[in-house]
Amino acid sequence: MPGMPPVTSGPYRWVAHPNYVVVVVEGVALPLVHTAWVTALVFTVANAALLTVRLRVERRALREAVPA
Repeated sequence: MPGMPPVTSGPYRWVAHPNYVVVVVEGVALPLVHTAWVTALVFTVANAALLTVRLRVERRALREAVPA
């Protein structure tokens, strides 16, 4: 919410985006359960590229929404 400080309690104390950590773990673990290591590798690389862009945009939006 614009003007509100970011949440810094709970899992946010350690990781700014805890849901993305879960997505990364799922993207590696689920294919490996079925020995689909190529899928795990391709998904991880593609997801890393997308998250790099998404996190950059989200951080910029938070800086603009939260007063200094």
